[in-house]
Amino acid sequence: MEYIYNGKEVVLNFSETFCKTEIEILDSNCFKEIWTSFIDRAYKTSNQKMLQIFNIFPKKHLVSGTINLFKGLLVYSIETLKGQNSYFFRALDKKDVLYDVIQDFYDYWRRLERYAITSNKANYQSVESASFIAAQTEFTDTVLKTYRAISEKLFGSHFSVYRQLPSGINASILISRNAWMNVDSKYAFLSKCPFIEQILIRPPLISYTRKNKRTGVYPETYNNPIDEFKNKFNPNDYYCFAAMVGSSLTYIYFHVDYMALGIANCNLFEFVPLNKVKGKKPDAIYVFGAEIDGESKFYYDEEEDIYFGVAPHDESIEYFGYMKKMLLTLYNVKMIKQGALPLHGACVHITMKNGKEKNIVLIGDSGAGKSETIAALQEYAGDNISSILTVFDDMGTFKYCEDGKIRAYGTEIGAFVRIDDMARDYIYNEMDRAIFMNPDKSNSRLIIPVATYPQIMAGYEVDMLFYANNYSEENVEIEIFDDLEKAKAEFKRGARVAKGTTQEKGLVESFFANPFGPVQKKEETTKIIDKMFKDLKKSGVEIGVLHTKLAVDGMEHDGPMLAAKKLFEILDK
Repeated sequence: MEYIYNGKEVVLNFSETFCKTEIEILDSNCFKEIWTSFIDRAYKTSNQKMLQIFNIFPKKHLVSGTINLFKGLLVYSIETLKGQNSYFFRALDKKDVLYDVIQDFYDYWRRLERYAITSNKANYQSVESASFIAAQTEFTDTVLKTYRAISEKLFGSHFSVYRQLPSGINASILISRNAWMNVDSKYAFLSKCPFIEQILIRPPLISYTRKNKRTGVYPETYNNPIDEFKNKFNPNDYYCFAAMVGSSLTYIYFHVDYMALGIANCNLFEFVPLNKVKGKKPDAIYVFGAEIDGESKFYYDEEEDIYFGVAPHDESIEYFGYMKKMLLTLYNVKMIKQGALPLHGACVHITMKNGKEKNIVLIGDSGAGKSETIAALQEYAGDNISSILTVFDDMGTFKYCEDGKIRAYGTEIGAFVRIDDMARDYIYNEMDRAIFMNPDKSNSRLIIPVATYPQIMAGYEVDMLFYANNYSEENVEIEIFDDLEKAKAEFKRGARVAKGTTQEKGLVESFFANPFGPVQKKEETTKIIDKMFKDLKKSGVEIGVLHTKLAVDGMEHDGPMLAAKKLFEILDK
């Protein structure tokens, strides 16, 4: 495979073809297909400016003729090219229009999501002599040189201002192989997929998906879904990402059609390099974009002790929430089986200026205002807080430790943040590390790393545990429960007003505010909640409700800030 182009993204295989010069770019099959797509769009939209140039050339020679013109502009003067044939003469007689066409095509190219793959067994025509990172820089430079050489020839002089626009590769992966199962295993065919060794991202990486909301929960099936698609599985269409989801080694297989969603995992989960997992059986497997009918689902393979999830190859899953939430479901179901309590919420370790340290956990379903309140606390407290460590931003776990104490652990190293409700300065501060999803739509998101893996797995004793209520209009920010049964009922009810992060609307309820494991294992989770809440209360943990008012009209920004101010008062005592 030299490249893949689907109109939305292009995946270049640097191990097959690596363009080192301007002529090689213009001669490449990939350039020819993208240029053809650009021309076709001009005719479909009746773009009269572009058609002034395209109609000069005979239809059957339009693509080759214009590409030859570009190659000529790299070498010859305008006047020399005009003398070569009548088509060049007429096109260059409108060089100002042709210049605009080049700018439009350059923008067209840059709006594509651009990825590259490199094998660690590259051939002599590829990038074997260049390092993985250097190859991306070299390709970007070649693209820029090609664009500038042609543009400046038409412009008539060198530009006075040069803008180093991100015109090369948005992200790149270095691939290898990992035969992690015996050949007679039911999962052996998966080990034939390319395995990601390294990832390079040039932030901000911006992706546009056909969906920007998630719906539903993931049902458990009692028949291994691997039997549905293993005979239709083409290993060359998938890539494997090894990650630590909480304490579980997880292999994430994603179809090439979902490159952005697959690569985005590196900002959310701890990436595990190949040399640390070579030959290792994972705790969980997720195949994203498999050839199956029906909905996403998960299965526990008791014989292999593997939690297995699968999502269909369908535009309905083209949203990062479908990638993230299944991985959390697989992990949470495993934790429940082990007697731990999965938490849909946020946990922060706060160090005050006076040296005091507090660990706060906020529980709440998507859109409850957890991240917004923590961001507001950091903004409001300013220098009075020395540091805020995000242990988890969306999903974590309470576990009993060997000393009998309950400690909080993170599941992700990153955050999948809803941009709509965040302060603008927060977004701009994170741009240099962020992956953006649908930034121009409602429920736009960014994925950013917020902690290291050792930090989220250190284990933190809890000082305060709050349920994040986003809908109450009561003139109170924080309530502390004396009645443990009342507290458990509030947390188990899991009520919130949907904020457009899913397909839900209005006031909705989800058991323990966590549709990703506890809902599927309600009976087992209830027993764990009853025991843990009793032990937390006994150890002196303050349990209550924090009113974020995020879903109250006009309080989207003031609500989290008021809650943050009250929280700071408690911390500062």
